Order: sequence, then structure tokens, then C-alpha cells
Amino acid sequence: MARLNMVQALNLALDQEMAKDDRVVVMGEDVGRDGGVFRVTDGLHAKYGEERVIDTPLAEAGILGTAIGMAIAGLRPVAEMQFDGFSYLMMAQLEGHAARMRTRSRGQFTVPLVVRFPYGGGVRALEHHSEAREASYAFPGVKVVVPSGPRNARALMVAAIRDPDPVVFMEPKRTYRAFREEVPEDDDGGVQIGRAEKVREGDRVTVVSWGAMMRPTLQAADEVAATQGVKAEVIDLLTVHPMDSDTVVESVRKTGRCVVVQESPKSMGPASEVVARLNDKVLEYLEAPVARVTGYDVVTPYFGRENLYIPSAARIARAIEGTVNP
Repeated sequence: MARLNMVQALNLALDQEMAKDDRVVVMGEDVGRDGGVFRVTDGLHAKYGEERVIDTPLAEAGILGTAIGMAIAGLRPVAEMQFDGFSYLMMAQLEGHAARMRTRSRGQFTVPLVVRFPYGGGVRALEHHSEAREASYAFPGVKVVVPSGPRNARALMVAAIRDPDPVVFMEPKRTYRAFREEVPEDDDGGVQIGRAEKVREGDRVTVVSWGAMMRPTLQAADEVAATQGVKAEVIDLLTVHPMDSDTVVESVRKTGRCVVVQESPKSMGPASEVVARLNDKVLEYLEAPVARVTGYDVVTPYFGRENLYIPSAARIARAIEGTVNP
């Protein structure tokens, strides 16, 4: 089994699905001859040709609008928006057409497409290149997926391409080449869209996170275990929308405490939705208020202040300790 980083795992998934299904096409700015700005699509243009790996103009609304038409016509496009901050230009197409077509046509048409893009901070990028706003894409009719490592990135990309409805696939670029994992080539390892994954067993507190925040979350869990003897149960949400609240609820019913970690700003983020669902389902089991460790309600800062903005393992560990010992 090959040990791959996330870029290689995503490339493998695209290659596998293009080889198996000639309806799968890749499109976007510089995805062809250049292999994408982060080289996720490297080598696909040479292998599958310009009719299936399509370099597009710099027009995000046009890219997605074209992909929607292709999907309705029977193809399975994978459309790249080059950076998260550029994706807002496609929003009218995503919400107004991709999300609504199944309902609008009373099930006659579906839109089996993937919109993928790098997102999040931690790589000292420029303005419009470091946002983490997962909740912005969670329209009814759209699925929002965030892998945290190479193994689940490959499995989730395969599932997203095969899904009959539009999937927004947010790739945490901080994790692109940060580490390697053994990545199976022929199964999903139990990873599915719409299902969270329990990555560590615990009994004192539940810690929920996703994407690039999983690494500092696991580091924090190690720290509190070593220094406080606190065994935290860690859940990787994987799919922000539709959210697998059952897995989180089951865990919190057992532990009685919860910390939710997100990179995006505190207000109106997925962490707030996790808290609301816990209040609905297991309020009587909570032994302490649910804590949130998040970015701040400001525009993602530049360079030197970026690491002060993004939740660190130390911030997460303090929140865990404060929840266990309020």
C-alpha cells in the first residue's frame, strides 16, 4: 500500500475515476498543461487529453455554469476553483442552479458534479487565498466535504465524483504535503460522505473537528492525556453538510462534555451548528457548556499574525482542560 500525501491521494482518485468512467472530466484554471497551482491534476492532461482535462478562462461563474450544463447532459465534471477566496464569484450558479435543479425538474435532472478548491490558512498566502468559510457553501441540495488526510481524501473524492448531486470539496491546503499515510487504491476504508469518523476513543470529553484542524486537535488530545490524564474522544466530522450529528450525539451522551474546533471565524460557523444540535439532543447529558475553539471574527490576517488567528494545539488543550475542570 503506497504512502501518499494529500495531493498525491487526490490525484490518484481523479486518475482512477477518469480511467473507470469516461464521463468524468476535469476543468478549471491551469488544471491542464500546468497540472494545477498545487499540482493536484498533474499528469492528467497528458494521459487523458484536452477534451477531458480542460483549461478554462479565469471566470469562476462561467466554469461552474458550464459544469452544471455538462452534468445535466450526462457528464461528471470536476470543476476546480483555484482558491477559496475566488469561489464566491460562482455562488449564484451554485445556489441558483446546481443546488436547485433536482427540485426544479421534479427529479428529472440531477447535477452530479464536484466543485473542488484549496482553502484555509497556514501557508502565508495572500489576501483572498486563506479563507475558511465552510458554512457559506452549505445550501440545501449541496453536500460540503472536508478531508483531513490523504486516506480519507482519496475515498471522499471517489465518493464525491460518484455522487448524483453537487458536492463542494474543500481541500485544506495546509495539509496538502504536511504528512503521508497509507492510502488503499481499491476501497473506501469505511469513509463515506455524510458520515463522521471516530478517530480516537475516550471517556472524559468529546472533541469534534475537521480538515486541517484535526492535527492540532490530536496533538492537544495527546497533551491533556499526558499532563492531565484526560482521555478525549476525537471525532473527524469529514462532511460539514449534511452533518452527521448522530455520531457526535452518541459520543457526547457518553462523555458529557464537548469541545468543537474550527478554523473559520467564531460567528455563524459549523461549530455553532454542532452546539445547537447538541442542545437539541443531549442537553440533559451535558456536565459543562460546550466550548468552541475558533478563528476570530475578522478577515483572515496576513503572514505574521496568521498563526495567532488559527487555533493551535495549546489553545485547544486549554479549552479541553477548562471543559473537564470548569
